[in-house]
Amino acid sequence: MSVIYVALALLVVTSIAILLSYNRFVNQLQLIDNSWSNVDSELQRRHDLIPNLVETVKGYAAHEQRTFETVTAARAQAMSARGSAATQSPAEHELVDGMRQLLALSEAYPQLRASYHFLQLQEELVTTENRIQAARRFYNGNVRDYNRRVDSIPSLVIARLFRFTLEEYFEVEPIVREVPSVAFNPH
Repeated sequence: MSVIYVALALLVVTSIAILLSYNRFVNQLQLIDNSWSNVDSELQRRHDLIPNLVETVKGYAAHEQRTFETVTAARAQAMSARGSAATQSPAEHELVDGMRQLLALSEAYPQLRASYHFLQLQEELVTTENRIQAARRFYNGNVRDYNRRVDSIPSLVIARLFRFTLEEYFEVEPIVREVPSVAFNPH
């Protein structure tokens, strides 16, 4: 009779452990989804800023049509690539490359570099890039913690049993790191 109670107690403890582990996986996936929405909203902020930056540069460098078209196409592709980190990452890399080309134009146009509106937009872009990187780090931290549980024993057993799979990190380089300083030398 006591063997039955021990077996029953062991079954109850095991069931509770499985339930707790399962719930922790679900909680971690919700954290990942939530942190991805933060990344996504910051990326949208970047996407919304780009048309203003393109128009400002167009005013100074009208003959650079190919660069404008590249950036516009990359922005459209990035905006339509909504979804997971794996879906959006390649499109964001294309956008970053295009935006770097656009910002490189400012080197050829000193009056653009000195434009108050351009400097404000560039500063806003730097702030947005910093926010994207902070949200990305938070997201990737949640993914790291979750993936560690998926690959670790004993939670590995629960992960395989309930088909919890590894999540992908989101890696994207910032367009700009800091606003360049502009110095006016009257001599």
